[in-house]
Amino acid sequence: MEVDSQKQPQRKQSSYLSLDENFEIQKEVYRGQQYSQIYFARLHMMRTLLYSLVPNWKSHLPVCTVLGLEEGKECIIVGTLYKHMKLKPCILDEYSKERSVTPLVKPHNFMHQDDYLVLEDESGRVKLGGTMLSPSVYVTGVVVALHGKETTAGDFFVEDVLEAGLPPQIERLLKSREDKYVVFVSGLSIGSSCSNPLQFQLLVDHITGHLGDEEEQGLAAEIVRLVIAGNSVEISRGLLNGQNLASKDQSRLSEPIKELDILLTQIAASLPLDIMPGSSDPANFSLPQQPLNRCLFPGSATYNTFRSCNNPHCFELDNIRFLGTSGQNIDDLAKYSEAENKLDILERTLRWRHLAPTAPNTLGCYPFTDRDPFLIDSCPHVYFVGNQEKYETRMLEGLEGQLVRLICIPRFCETGVAVMVSIKHLSPS
Repeated sequence: MEVDSQKQPQRKQSSYLSLDENFEIQKEVYRGQQYSQIYFARLHMMRTLLYSLVPNWKSHLPVCTVLGLEEGKECIIVGTLYKHMKLKPCILDEYSKERSVTPLVKPHNFMHQDDYLVLEDESGRVKLGGTMLSPSVYVTGVVVALHGKETTAGDFFVEDVLEAGLPPQIERLLKSREDKYVVFVSGLSIGSSCSNPLQFQLLVDHITGHLGDEEEQGLAAEIVRLVIAGNSVEISRGLLNGQNLASKDQSRLSEPIKELDILLTQIAASLPLDIMPGSSDPANFSLPQQPLNRCLFPGSATYNTFRSCNNPHCFELDNIRFLGTSGQNIDDLAKYSEAENKLDILERTLRWRHLAPTAPNTLGCYPFTDRDPFLIDSCPHVYFVGNQEKYETRMLEGLEGQLVRLICIPRFCETGVAVMVSIKHLSPS
């Protein structure tokens, strides 16, 4: 029986541009360098930006260094925030004889009412006072400009705060009026106890157009890319004990990756896909995580539609810029600050123009010497974060007309939820 090819929906295409080169570790050589250099690079870049914003903010005030502060004299200082946290975990506590006296801390948040902020630059550091700068909102590593004056106690009383704000955004140029979609999924956790193979197979069948009626298949044909935002597999920690593995344990170790490859092969045969590493994947621990080795995917890697990407991951589809992570940066910020929801934290990182301000203080990152790859110099149209507790989204509008779709992608193994985003309208479903 012949099938009428005219009735078969044809998958739509889109232009793709990878912008991950900033997150690649290629010519970097580790020579025992410390993390001070990445802080210097961050302060230098952000201070230059903030200096350019000060004339439009408070041009009548002089700009001083911490060392140049004078008691009672109003001025502006620019530097990096450091948050002194009473409950912040310390590796030395494990060796303390009095560790039993240490108060028990909730594992999800280390905030305390006695926390306070300090601002430092190359010349020195000063404790910050006043109510304008809340320790519950800001974290170590954020660069800001502060208006205030030094008190008799030697503190700097903050009267106003200037953040970098949302960066400039490239103009949205829609090449055609037809709608196209990108599907985001994260936290597949293949190999874990909560993973449901049937659930992911249903998703694969749906986006490849093997499920539903003509209308459903027509919608599936409008999906131009799938992005897997980390934590695709979960390998049993009991197997990774430093001992030689028996042959049966070796197969248990590789089984989740083989199962993932089988499913990805079905997807890659139908549409382009990007896979990002996450905290539970076989990749380097520190950010930026490098792409998962293609030899892990002997089936799907043979397709030119398969792309193993960095975490963080930045790309453009039809001149629409996407930027996102597998969740480590936002999860770490949630431990050391307070917010009503994760979307507020996403918004803060954009206003601070930094993907991971807590790196390298509490979040592992590579010790770069001459740059900070996590600085956001161009505002994305879609900003996503994977492996969250629940699905959340909202549209953020900047002062210069920037429009950013913020998306929290839930863990698929727990919720069975994937997110489909319209490139034309930036609306998720």
